[in-house]
Amino acid sequence: MIAALSGPLPDIHEPHVEQTVVVLERMGFRVRRAPLLEVGRRHWWSAATPAEIAAELNGFLRDPEVRAIVASDGGQTALGYLDLIDVEAIRADPKPLLGYSDISLLHLVLHARTGLVGFHADMAVPGFGGHWQAAPPGRRAELEDLYLRLLTSTDPIGALPSRPSWECWRPGRAEGPLIGGVINRVVLAQATRFALPPDRYEGAVLFWEEIGGAAAHVWSYLQVLRHAGVLDRIAGMVVGVPRDIHGLEPGVSPTLAEIVLEVLGDRDIPVLGNVDIGHAGPNLPMPVGIRAALDADRRTVSLLEPAVRPAG
Repeated sequence: MIAALSGPLPDIHEPHVEQTVVVLERMGFRVRRAPLLEVGRRHWWSAATPAEIAAELNGFLRDPEVRAIVASDGGQTALGYLDLIDVEAIRADPKPLLGYSDISLLHLVLHARTGLVGFHADMAVPGFGGHWQAAPPGRRAELEDLYLRLLTSTDPIGALPSRPSWECWRPGRAEGPLIGGVINRVVLAQATRFALPPDRYEGAVLFWEEIGGAAAHVWSYLQVLRHAGVLDRIAGMVVGVPRDIHGLEPGVSPTLAEIVLEVLGDRDIPVLGNVDIGHAGPNLPMPVGIRAALDADRRTVSLLEPAVRPAG
């Protein structure tokens, strides 16, 4: 199911949704579009009111035919319906939810409340329908194989396909559950009554990415995580490629690595930077709660557990 879980669908992005259907059907899935995913439908900055989005989402969570839900886009709506989601339906029939940006809130909150493994991964706009189409054919084939295995295989994925652009910002190795998302949403989630308890960050590999704003904002978000004790508990960190962040222009100090390392101080944890997760796209999937191995020296991230269970 491709669903409008946050922002509206502008007409210029309708081709992205149509192309997403093509991509998912090529993987072998049957694809449906949610009724709220309609060009021109909107409520302020959202696809619909929070109550309407929650009602539609709850219907998909209760529908045994729906086996995965792909967000159409991010936006600014998930905070409005975190308390309206049918968590008992998730416990009864957990199913993957794919998306990033605003969808990070859903991953973190639903993992905290139910243990659901949400996939911080590509969505319709601009992911499957945009970034994937701009990638070289070999990269697209690699991503299709990776996502198909992630959604269907009950064996661990193992090493994610790395890129020469990945950077070791602090050496070392770590193993632990993946916890994270777009960093501003990670911080916002911790301000709600649905926040992950601090001990859920114990030994975790924190992954994050960011779009927009300023370098100073990223520094501030990391400081919030420091004050919350999160940085004292994690075992490692994976940082995505930043996008459109004022103050991170090439050749200008501070760099993102300098910001991260300053806030971390003398915490001796491995940090792998410039990893292709998030708004820079195409995305490598990061399933929240799945145990991963990080080797910053070798610049590798491996998924050590399957992200889905056997049928039945």
